[in-house]
Parts: sequence; C-alpha cells; structure tokens
Amino acid sequence: MAHLRYVLCFGLLWILISFSVAQEVPIARIDSCVAKTMAAFNVPGIAVGIIHKDSIILAKGYGVTSIDTKEPMQSNTNFGIASNSKAFTATALLLLEQEKLLRLDDKVKQYIPEFKMYNDYVTEEFTIRDLLTHRSGLGLGAGDLMVWPDGHNFTPEDIVTNIQYLKPVSGFRTKYDYDNLLYIIAGVVIERVSGMSWTDFITAKFIEPLGMTRTAASWNTLKDRSNVIAPHVPIDGKLKVIDRYTNPIFDAAAGLYSNVDDLMKWVQFQLNHGKTPEGTQIVRKNFMDQLSKPQTIMNQFTKPPYNSLFRAYGLGFQLQDVAGKLEVSHTGGLEGIVTQVIMLPQLELGIIVLTNQQEGAAFLAVSNTIKDFYLGLPYFDWVEEYSRLIALRNADADQTVESVWKTVEENKKKNILSSIDISGQYKDPWFGAIHITRKDNRSWRFVSQRSSQLQGDAYYYKDNAYVVRWDNPYMHADAFLMIKDNGQAVEAITMKPISPLTDFSYDFQDLYFMPIDARKKN
Repeated sequence: MAHLRYVLCFGLLWILISFSVAQEVPIARIDSCVAKTMAAFNVPGIAVGIIHKDSIILAKGYGVTSIDTKEPMQSNTNFGIASNSKAFTATALLLLEQEKLLRLDDKVKQYIPEFKMYNDYVTEEFTIRDLLTHRSGLGLGAGDLMVWPDGHNFTPEDIVTNIQYLKPVSGFRTKYDYDNLLYIIAGVVIERVSGMSWTDFITAKFIEPLGMTRTAASWNTLKDRSNVIAPHVPIDGKLKVIDRYTNPIFDAAAGLYSNVDDLMKWVQFQLNHGKTPEGTQIVRKNFMDQLSKPQTIMNQFTKPPYNSLFRAYGLGFQLQDVAGKLEVSHTGGLEGIVTQVIMLPQLELGIIVLTNQQEGAAFLAVSNTIKDFYLGLPYFDWVEEYSRLIALRNADADQTVESVWKTVEENKKKNILSSIDISGQYKDPWFGAIHITRKDNRSWRFVSQRSSQLQGDAYYYKDNAYVVRWDNPYMHADAFLMIKDNGQAVEAITMKPISPLTDFSYDFQDLYFMPIDARKKN
C-alpha cells in the first residue's frame, strides 16, 4: 500500500510538474525567442498567441506597432493577416454548401456564366473546389500584377474577364501552383449565391458570431484604426514605414484585419469542428473536416526534426505531418507584414504569430520554437538556423543583382546602346497598356497605364535586354525587359524579375506586350 501511495504521489507530482511546464516554461522560452528574433531579423513588433485544449496559454505583444509612433504592441493590435483570410473564404463556401445553396463540385460557370479559362475544356469543367486548391494549371502567382502592388485600378470583374488570357504551365489538376486570383473569384461566387458582399457575409457568419470584436473583413470596413500596426520594409539596410495595402480587390484572398485575441477564437472554432465556445454549431463537423482533407499534392521536404512524409493543400489550409502529427496551417504576406496560423488538431493546439516586417523567417523561428516544445522535440535554435540560411540566400541574390547593374553602369560610361528604339505603346491582353518614352540619351521611361506604382527608368543591359528600376524602392522587384525585334522595330516585349528573391506576385514572366499599332494592323 505504501508503494501504491508512492506511485500515486509521484504520479500527482508529475502531473503538477507537467502542468507547470506547459504553463510557464514555453512562455519564458518564447519571450527569449521573440527578443532574439526581433533583433536578428530587424522586426519592430510581434504578437504571439497559443491556445491549448481550449485554454489561452499566451496572448502577448512584443515590441512596437510602428518605429515612428513607438506605440507598444498588444495582443489586440490589428494586423493585415493576408492569405490567412483564405480559410475564411473556404469555410464560407462550406457553410453555403451546408445550407444547400451550392456544392463545392458545382461548375463555376453555373454561378459566373462569363467565367472563362485558357481553354474550353478547363472552362467547362472548372469547379468551386478548383478555385480553392491551387491546381488550375496556371503558374505560381499567375496574374497577380492585377492585384499587386497597390495603386492599380483592376476590379474583381476584371479578374473574371482577364484570367482567360493567362497561359497554363502544367496540366489541369496535375500540379500545385499557388494562386490568389481564383480566391478572388471564389469571393465573387459567395456574393452571387448569398446576395451579400464578401465582407458582409464573413462579418455576419463568422466575425460577429465568434465575438471577434476588433476584427474586420477588410481594411476598408475596419472602424477602429487606433491600434493597428504599420508595415515595415528594409530599404538600403534601414527599416522604414511604408504605405499600407488597402485595395478591396484582394479581400477574399487576403483582406482581413485581425489580432491575436480574436484569431484565438477563430482557431478554437476550427479546432472544435465549427462550434463556438458557447456550443453553437455554425458549420457542421462533416463540412469542417473537408478543410483539412488533402486536395492537391505539394512538393515534399523530408528532413529533421519534423521528418514530414507528405505535404498537401486542403481548402484554405496547407497540410503536412510533423513528427507524426498533422499540422494544418497557412501563412500570409502583404508588403511589410507577414503572419502565420498553425493548428495541430491531435494536440488541440493552435499557434498564431503576427509580425510587422516582411521577413518570413521571423514568424517561422517563433512558431517552430513553440511547436517543438509541444511535439516533445529537443530545443533547436531556429533563429540561428534561419539567420544562416538567409545570409546564404541574400549573398547569392545580391551578387546576381549587383552584376546586372554593374553591366548597366559600364554601358553608360561607354555609351553603349541598343540599335532598336523601344519607345512606343504596348499592350498585354490581361495587364493592359504600357508606355515607353525616351527620357534621355541613356534611359527610357516605363509607365503602366493601369498600375500606378509600376513606373520607372529603363536602361540598356546587353544583347536585346533592358532593365527597369521602379521608382518605389520598397517593392524590391526590378525587372528585365527582353526585346523581340525584326532588326528595325520592336515586335514584342517580355519581362522577368532580376533577383531570384523577387516576390512571386510580381509575375512579370506572364506578360507579353505587343506594340499597339502592330495589333491594330493585324
């Protein structure tokens, strides 16, 4: 009996120790990790949330919302959560399916008759599920220049009309390539089926019932802007506050503004299979389960410590196994803001990391540190690892960019120019017109008609290639202009990014400009 008492006491002690560890040790470790992360990656502010078995373990802000105002970061400070909005759109469509207003396997043309893809077969077979699963056959970020950068005048209706002009890079439903435009079209489906705007639908069906009191479906519907982060971008090694992305075209793909406190409620709703903490079943379990069922296979990365054997995209979430557990997650990025939401359903665990600088290694270092603890993995210094990888990545990219601009400068000194005059008006079928005018004897001026930030000076590089440096330095997206000519005049212009680190949403490679006069003659 004494032995039994010893076992019981030891067991009780172990439970108490385990409880203490779960409550206290991660927080100290997280505080240290966040401080190290902010210093290593030059991030002014981070907000972190952890929910475990329906209990809030941590909801905390670190640093400042803006380097200009120095306001302290809080757990209720709002961020643009960017592509973490996609899960709201996917869940909204499942709710409409539950209400028998549509089926995910219905054809898109049933709800948007004018919808058209790159060929007739894909157009007729394209389903709502296809809108959500990044398997369209289009390339990574195809057509994103219609939504990115801000300052353009495209509309969701333009997306529906123009997507037909984007060319496929793989077979329909054969390959994963991330796509923003199709989520915008999914938002159009929601509007036409429900009779409500996407923002009104998300607000009425999720934000308000879940008590996400400081969340808005879009920057333009955010009433209280008193506690919102400023986006930050490093420019020439110095961190600067930049203009916020505010265009409503992106709402269904990346529009929500939220915070750690409110996102805990969203994560809890997901972990509880569509049920609110009060027990109200908004979306039934059999519908919610579809979010985390693999739809499109993604490239696999099998290495320690997670040793993942599969990666796939579900509906609005990425899926993979980590150390034997299912991870349901997504990331989001706008200029100067990156965010991450992670769920480990088997552990009843949710992790939220929001940052006001665009270096993705920052949220990864923090979320991996938290995840490792709950998975029972040995401590690993993710800040050090990502710092090492970034240094290698940046060195290679910097060398590429410096080499290009060095050649341009040498050409200027030697007064080497192309024999072809590239001045004129050109048009791409989905992006619209650009104007190239001679600025001086060594440079040209590139101006987009529909995207006001895509303007800058172009210089001769070599062969039939020019480079354009955009007026806005924080885009980090300078590009090549490749000229196809007949020896006397320009026949077409194509583009591609100079740096391998250019964000994929600057999909210059999808453009094909033809002289407007030549188009008229044909």
